Amino acid sequence: MAAGGDGRQGGWFGPGPGERPAAAQAPAAGRAAVPDDAPDAVLLRRTMAEIEPIADKVTSYFYALLFLRHPDLRALFPAAMDAQRDRLFKALLTAATHAEDTATLTAYLTGLGRGHRKYGTLPEHYPAVGECLIGALAQHAPHSWGPRTEAAWVGAYTAISQIMIDAAAQDELRAPAWWQAEVVAHEPRTADVAVVTVRPDQPYPFRAGQYTALETPWWPRVWRHYSFASAPRSDGLLSFHVKAVPAGWVSNALVHRARPGDVLRLGGPSGSMTVDHHTDNGLLCLGGGTGIAPIKALVEDVAQHGRRRSVDVFYGARSNDDLYDIETMLRLQQSHPWLSVRPVVDTGPGSALSGGLSGAVREFGPWHTYEAYLSGPPGMIRRGVDTLVGIGIPTHRIRHDSIEELVGTRN
Repeated sequence: MAAGGDGRQGGWFGPGPGERPAAAQAPAAGRAAVPDDAPDAVLLRRTMAEIEPIADKVTSYFYALLFLRHPDLRALFPAAMDAQRDRLFKALLTAATHAEDTATLTAYLTGLGRGHRKYGTLPEHYPAVGECLIGALAQHAPHSWGPRTEAAWVGAYTAISQIMIDAAAQDELRAPAWWQAEVVAHEPRTADVAVVTVRPDQPYPFRAGQYTALETPWWPRVWRHYSFASAPRSDGLLSFHVKAVPAGWVSNALVHRARPGDVLRLGGPSGSMTVDHHTDNGLLCLGGGTGIAPIKALVEDVAQHGRRRSVDVFYGARSNDDLYDIETMLRLQQSHPWLSVRPVVDTGPGSALSGGLSGAVREFGPWHTYEAYLSGPPGMIRRGVDTLVGIGIPTHRIRHDSIEELVGTRN
């Protein structure tokens, strides 16, 4: 998902392609007795509330138990596990809090099941994971654990794993687990931003506004999410805007090390930040930093469909020097009279609007009949959503990638 710096790594029970719901907050751990006839969902949430304060300890114990009992599974995980520790807890929290929302939970788990194919996950791996998960929860949730709670977690894990296994099996019928993609162009735009263009080894179907997971040969099993920087092209090439971030293994490798001829791996396309071509509503697009990449793809998508829809783009950055793709966007504006591009900077002199994207959007409009799209750092998206709702755009017409997925992905 996300254009820009390193995205979430994913992995066992981690956010995977297609994830939409963000995990809700569990209630504070309590010590009140739970009735014997309490629904399983209540028992699940009570366990999660108890382990929430020690989530790091619980997940570390889980992985230690898994690798001790099943050392053959260690090869499915990245060499460094520091970015992996919170994946399990966040996914369990999501599952527990959405236990009674079958549609939401199924969509979430389906995305995980499909995404896990690129790690080499097989159906026979799930029982081992479940065994160690139950062991870790039983060890660290003494106040909420008991026969009824254990039965609830066994039932929940059985249902969770089956949804993921079925999703992977269905996905296997239509797509490979990953695509090999050769770098054919590497264009530095600034000292820490590059446009990387690759040629997949077989057709790669996707829609403008979507994203994929990407792995480099230098960091095996470490995947990061990047948005496609164009609509589907006739030559089949794919481009990504990458910003190198501090300690970003994949982003630094792509910006400073990758060269034409290198071969990367791509996961399947994900995300629903796509254009509805069955309406003539205008598009209001907010792109911050390298989040302009999928916005550019959306503009190209509208142009390819040949319908004159009003598209207003606000391109935000910290300063004028950070508007690395403004010339491309202005050329698109010159070619399409229905497109308006407004650069916005936080500080500094120049012709761009100042004061940030939220303030700039309020100066124009009205926008209440528009479809809104946001791409950029999580903080920008949160502020942008608040602004858009405040000026009258209903939430069902505001599209962006999951905030949970975006944590840590962009500067």
